[in-house]
Amino acid sequence: MRSKTTLTFLSVALMGAAVSRAFAEGGPTTIADLQQKLSEHVSQPRFAAAMWGVKVVSLDSGKTLFETNAQKLFSPASNSKLYTVALGLDRLGPDYQIKTSVLIAEQPSKGGKLKGDLVLVGRGDPTINARVHGKDLFAALKPFVAIVTNAGITHITGDLIGDETFFKGAPYGSGWAWDDMENDYGAEISALTFNDNTLQLVVKPGSRVGEACHLRLVPSAPFMVLSNLTKTASPGARAHISFFRPIDSNIVYVNGTLASGGTNHLEDVPVHSPAEMFLYYFKQALAKDGVTVDGKLRVVSSFPVTAKALDRAGWIEVGTVPSLPMKDVAREIMKPSQNLYTDLLLAHVGEKARTQETPADTTSEDLGIRELNKFLTQIGVQKGDVHFEEGSGLSRNNLTTPNATIKLLEHMHKHAAGGAYRDAMPIAGVDGTLRNRMKGTAAAGNMHAKTGTLRWANSLSGYITTVARENLAFSIMLNRYSSPDARASGRSEIDGIGIMLAGLQEKSAQ
Repeated sequence: MRSKTTLTFLSVALMGAAVSRAFAEGGPTTIADLQQKLSEHVSQPRFAAAMWGVKVVSLDSGKTLFETNAQKLFSPASNSKLYTVALGLDRLGPDYQIKTSVLIAEQPSKGGKLKGDLVLVGRGDPTINARVHGKDLFAALKPFVAIVTNAGITHITGDLIGDETFFKGAPYGSGWAWDDMENDYGAEISALTFNDNTLQLVVKPGSRVGEACHLRLVPSAPFMVLSNLTKTASPGARAHISFFRPIDSNIVYVNGTLASGGTNHLEDVPVHSPAEMFLYYFKQALAKDGVTVDGKLRVVSSFPVTAKALDRAGWIEVGTVPSLPMKDVAREIMKPSQNLYTDLLLAHVGEKARTQETPADTTSEDLGIRELNKFLTQIGVQKGDVHFEEGSGLSRNNLTTPNATIKLLEHMHKHAAGGAYRDAMPIAGVDGTLRNRMKGTAAAGNMHAKTGTLRWANSLSGYITTVARENLAFSIMLNRYSSPDARASGRSEIDGIGIMLAGLQEKSAQ
């Protein structure tokens, strides 16, 4: 999870190099040596006010190699995604695709006129975005336009309607902080999600010192208002840009300075009511193919949950657009630690479990959490070891134990979708949120693990193979640690453990 403390690639790389020098030399020769080194590491005086939770288990022998506080509850941060992705792969399967439907009330005339509305029905597909379509926003909309044109429609007399009622409940996850919601990692949850529910804000220095910077959105978005409070500073001055977007608003207040002649500042800004954004760009995409729309853009939502849904009885489904397969969605979640996609997945799994007996005011998130708890009980996680209220880990109220995380990792190692699960995780020194960590060590290219970062929580859990060729599952959690290096936030301390595990020279299975 992207925290509010921004780490530059350079600072992370420098930290990784320091970790490599400190831990890469002379890996533990025996398991007893490993246990001693780990005990000494987590018992250092600088951790006196913090709390470590660590558990390491051999997937080959089943033996526990090391544990400390493995039974205690920790804030896992984005390690929560390990749970939600496992649930999605288990309940839906690795080849499952989330479908978005295109509906019309009646067939168009021979001349291509559709009398009435056209409806997009969303179910939480997170992959309708520029990033997975060659960075081309309109390429993501081509399948929807093709459905319309293939149906012979050239003129829509009614409205374009976005139906996001498949999800029930608020557009924010339980336990999110208010200031999370003004950042891209706290983008609104919608069954009609588009372009990660964000737009890119470009800030360019003005031509003269003292002049306001130039602001623009990519792509252009007249439904968003930019309040420009910026200034152009002297050449060489340190850049500092911040923004504030009030909740349930599409007004963005941009503050700060950029040096004259300096580089542009780029920021992903979340959009309020992303379903409306979807419809706005869809109408533009239709126009590019010669399809005109007479009516307005309209969104039907289930928030509040008592809102009346659109009566779709008798409507014709003229086509559907599928998401990427779930195994690819898992990768899109875990590699970059994407919060929105995770909560969309939890809500979708929840709605798949809804029955006629489910109370109407039960939210999609609540149903997803119920399914997660059922799943964890089925795989043998002890009751009370996991307390989640949303899927991504952005909530500070999510709690779990290293014991539970290891049980999850062990189960998924044997699962039919275990390969997809492991492949979805970042690889140390290679990609995702681990691309700049543990480079030049035995963990690089070897460790597959999920990171997790909040202000006072840091975690790393996943799989690693030792130099002795033993396969391990590990869960490392560090809470309430105030690092002397504000850039590190405990990452280097955790990475040191991963490097020691990779360098272990003895097998427990011997």
